[in-house]
Amino acid sequence: MAQQGRALSLARLAREVAALPSGFSLGGSLDPAVLDRLAALAAARDVAASVETGAGASTLLLSHASRSHTVFTVAGADGRLEPVRRSPLLRSDAVTFVEGPTQRTLPAHRFDAPLQLVLLDGPHAYPFPDLEYYYLYPHLDPGGLLVLDDIHIPTLHNLFRFLREDAMFRLVAAVGKTAFFERTAAAAFPALGDDWERQAYNRARFPLELDARGRELHPLGRLLRRARRAIVRRLRS
Repeated sequence: MAQQGRALSLARLAREVAALPSGFSLGGSLDPAVLDRLAALAAARDVAASVETGAGASTLLLSHASRSHTVFTVAGADGRLEPVRRSPLLRSDAVTFVEGPTQRTLPAHRFDAPLQLVLLDGPHAYPFPDLEYYYLYPHLDPGGLLVLDDIHIPTLHNLFRFLREDAMFRLVAAVGKTAFFERTAAAAFPALGDDWERQAYNRARFPLELDARGRELHPLGRLLRRARRAIVRRLRS
């Protein structure tokens, strides 16, 4: 019963956040449908600790979904963080803001408890989404939620494709430009290891077939190359 009440409360809050005036700037805010799904999936979990890179509408929602929510964000000269801090919808006693580029703040941060929810929406240029993932995935509990925003951007879509095939994650839903993954019970990939051949994404593609300039061949090009090789083998036999 308590869980049902919590789900209704988060769903109501998601609607309130989505209904904020258009002039109320929240930086990288999520679509209403994404906020609804985030509220539902967070309500289904006991979120003791969570992390978000970037800040916006999701920060307001996650401040109520988590007992301890840490936000890694850059305040910036334009003050985009201030509307989040000042919002009456923010449960400020549950939120810790870590300001500065995540390229510096995440490696320096010490996590003292496992995470049940992680939302990646920080810098989008390569290799920064992968860098954020690297510093956060070892801390995500089995059953925890990994949210990847802006998967329409190629650098983020590359990470999305990798996660979709990885044993550590199960794709729960893709809503618009946001993907929701659940951490499985698979052992965490060693953060200081290599073992690239153990990763499903690599196993499915190795070895890549490349042209003379190092570009991956189009599927049709691969078929033609294999056909030529087969013909040559027959002629030589």
